[in-house]
Amino acid sequence: MAVDADAKRLLSDEEIAATLEDLPGWERQGDKLAATFNFSDFSEAFGFMSRVALISERLFHHPEWSNVWSTVEIAITNHAAGGRVHRTSAPPKNEPPPPPPRAPSGG
Repeated sequence: MAVDADAKRLLSDEEIAATLEDLPGWERQGDKLAATFNFSDFSEAFGFMSRVALISERLFHHPEWSNVWSTVEIAITNHAAGGRVHRTSAPPKNEPPPPPPRAPSGG
């Protein structure tokens, strides 16, 4: 899959800030974009991870993530570019959004 040169260009601090304005719930943590999603139970959280995995594989961007019962933490970076987020690492705006985060209901 060919990627044009602009898509490989690293985002500036200003571009990262502008991108985050359009991504509620996401924040910058160093050179990563990160978010925490809470679901009603483990099955719902795992289903979300499965959907994200399919999108990530298609885009060839694999997040760093962890799952503890109903909570999924995701961080996106570009290891090949020295850990800096680049244009194709940002969460895609044209993909269906994940379910809205909710407070955990126990566990």
